[in-house]
Amino acid sequence: MVGKATERQNDTIAVATEHGVNWFDTAATYGNGISESCLGRALLTANCLDHVQIATKVRLQPQDLDDIPNAIRHSFELSRNRLGVNRVSLLQLHNSVTSRRGDLPSSICVSDVIGSNGVAAAFEQFRRQGLVQHFGFTGLGDRKSLTAIVDSKIFTAAQIPLNVLTPIAGQDSSAGSINVNYLELAEHCQAKGVGVIAIRVLAGGALSQQPASPHTRKTKFFTHELFQRDRARAHALQCAFEQQMSVSVASIRYVTGNLPVSTALIGFANAGQITEAVQAVAEGPLDDDTLTTLDSLNP
Repeated sequence: MVGKATERQNDTIAVATEHGVNWFDTAATYGNGISESCLGRALLTANCLDHVQIATKVRLQPQDLDDIPNAIRHSFELSRNRLGVNRVSLLQLHNSVTSRRGDLPSSICVSDVIGSNGVAAAFEQFRRQGLVQHFGFTGLGDRKSLTAIVDSKIFTAAQIPLNVLTPIAGQDSSAGSINVNYLELAEHCQAKGVGVIAIRVLAGGALSQQPASPHTRKTKFFTHELFQRDRARAHALQCAFEQQMSVSVASIRYVTGNLPVSTALIGFANAGQITEAVQAVAEGPLDDDTLTTLDSLNP
């Protein structure tokens, strides 16, 4: 949704809604706002802007931290204008949360999030104004800080990296964070009544053996080196599965059927991928034999 293929974007969104997909996720930083503009246009073209749920995100920069409420207000106003909507279902913090600012790229600290003039306070103002229904955070950071955010019970949802490689990726299973077990974080969210939104379900395309995107080649969060390792792990898993199913289908089924998630965000490049994902979800969770095969690859 950040390119110029307007017709394909419109067709893909139309097919998604025909399949019953009703949750669309974007962010201010995706293509510097282009994703929001393209999504809003495509949903309007499909005549379903009022019938779907839209989630977007705010990412704070270091220079924003002196006045967090104003920075968030400005970012969200631009997002709504680009999307062409007055309100969104979910507004999310895109930054990682760590004990100290900058422990991870663009990370902020717990007090920046739940302090009196922090992110949550700004989000709450939007909710009172009817501009936001719920708000969430990104489950990247360090374990102590993320646990504090969950335990605050302020946020409704957390987006967490989860895919079929998560239990077999060794040290890479906590990539993007500091000493965070994403499976345990998802379980803790569930126990505290925080909805889990699975992200990186296809590991940025590595599970479907796609080439690395321009974003993957330059990002500081889930690096190109990680992508290459994930591709190798996906190849090994495909060999173990033989012709039983593709790794991408297995990941969708695992995340939506075997893990404590409320919904899964899956990136689509075309309408055919939507059909494949919908069919995978319909097949239900992975069976015990498949889970045993997966566990056999645990390092």
